[in-house]
Amino acid sequence: MDLQTMTYIVVGFTFALYIGIAIWARAGSTKDLDVAGGGIHPVQNGMATAADWMSAASFISMAGLIAFMGYGGSVFLMGWTGGYVILAMLLAPYLRKYGKFTVPEFIGDRFYSKSARAVAVICLIICSVTYVIGQMKGVGVAFSRFLEVEYDTGLYVGMTIVFFYAVLGGMKGITYTQIAQYCVLILAYTIPAIFISLQLTGNPIPQLGLGSTLAGTDVYLLDKLDMMVTDLGFKEYTTNVRLSTINMFAYTLSLMIGTAGLPHVIIRFFTVPKVRDARSSAGWALVFIAILYTTAPAVAGMARLNLIDTLGGEDGQGLVIEERPVWFKNWEKTGLLGFDDKNDDGRIQYSADKEVNEMVKVDNDILVLANPEIAKLPNWVIALVAAGGLAAALSTAAGLLLAIASAISHDLMKGIFTPSITEKTELMASRIAMAGAIAVAGYLGLNPPGFAAGTVALAFGLAASSIFPALMMGIFSKGVTKEGAIAGMVSGIGVTLFYVFQHKGIMFIPGTAFLGDTPANWFMGIEPNAFGCVGAVVNFAVAFAVSKVTAAPPKEVQELVEHIRIPAGASTALDH
Repeated sequence: MDLQTMTYIVVGFTFALYIGIAIWARAGSTKDLDVAGGGIHPVQNGMATAADWMSAASFISMAGLIAFMGYGGSVFLMGWTGGYVILAMLLAPYLRKYGKFTVPEFIGDRFYSKSARAVAVICLIICSVTYVIGQMKGVGVAFSRFLEVEYDTGLYVGMTIVFFYAVLGGMKGITYTQIAQYCVLILAYTIPAIFISLQLTGNPIPQLGLGSTLAGTDVYLLDKLDMMVTDLGFKEYTTNVRLSTINMFAYTLSLMIGTAGLPHVIIRFFTVPKVRDARSSAGWALVFIAILYTTAPAVAGMARLNLIDTLGGEDGQGLVIEERPVWFKNWEKTGLLGFDDKNDDGRIQYSADKEVNEMVKVDNDILVLANPEIAKLPNWVIALVAAGGLAAALSTAAGLLLAIASAISHDLMKGIFTPSITEKTELMASRIAMAGAIAVAGYLGLNPPGFAAGTVALAFGLAASSIFPALMMGIFSKGVTKEGAIAGMVSGIGVTLFYVFQHKGIMFIPGTAFLGDTPANWFMGIEPNAFGCVGAVVNFAVAFAVSKVTAAPPKEVQELVEHIRIPAGASTALDH
């Protein structure tokens, strides 16, 4: 069976499965829509959380970034997984004990202010909209290649699928859909990795294959890769940091605390029955996530090795243009891969030297999807990868859109502007808000600002600078006031957005950079996508400073903080 037919069958089956689950688990109340009725088992919730969080950036883009950045790409591995430890230890159980539906609702109650709740909604929408751009880019990349349709058409199909299972099913439908999507994406990621690891090293375990010798030789895979990239003029693969050590630290920290502040992930911990289940869910999610994240470095290294080897041609002097493989020609059609025969020698010479005939475009986001084709794996494996990439993008997009819809219907309408609306009206408003959010996400997907993981990293930075500090102070500090919290969130996200706009331009308007996106103009050499941790420091500092000069929180609010953080009877036990 040819690749396109196989891909249509596999992807079509998975889409039918997702929509079927959504119809089966259709939401009948706002509680079903927002938090799945609060009855999801921790293992199920951990799997759904893993799918919710492992987005197109994780599946499609992260390994591509590691493949081209080498050691510097480890910021994504350390930051995103480390953030889950913070989430499991410092946020998830306490927020579940509080027991309400959304993050803005907690912030509004803890800081005894509808204004604080409204600011939290705005921050949530900014973070989620930025994040969803990367998912839509992933949908477009996957569709444009494997279903052989235009990028725009792929997005419209993806939007339709999300509309059906997110709007109809709500959080309950999304939860069970994401469990299915996790199974699809993890199989799609690991099966090709096992095949390729066997091909290159004879070891079926990719994590071990990365550190093994190449089959039939005594040369280690990473040593060979280092030699190949340096021969082409690139920096060494295994030791090259991302710009600077300070930047690596800032990037990792920003991703960590951004993970812990992501609203669409946090809302998942309101879906389990008990407080201890929230911590258990975070632990299970980390287990499920680790399967992909420990495989990603192997996928990246092996994909880079195969790419360089293929482009070297049979004689090592460059790939003859007329002899370029089918996968190369197919990706050329998408516009995500290209070359320029500068010296008219009829060869593609992949090199860091800009003066020679070279590859002029290799989009980071294509490498994981192209990797099975480069390695000449069976068509069913290639089709499975397409389904996995779409599952990763669609699962996270659905979670983000639900978070946006809940913030608008539950926090803005029900919580602030129209508190007297019925549950039926709120449910309808949530679905309308979600449909509107899908339309906005589709527009942003048609006009993406950059590669998926870069856009997602910015979203993590925005969450790190706004939502994470507010949650931490809300749980662990009784003295932070409503004025302090509002000032902190506004200043944190404000300084981060200002820094990004100054150095990268307003992301939706090309050519608006003011100072230029160069390390010489960056604060302490920290790139814009890594600036979220600095914004978080500003948030904390401003919040505590303003709280010092404003009236202390009411007694009942301080008691609320103690109730959230300290188990009932704990102080009495300690006294004795």
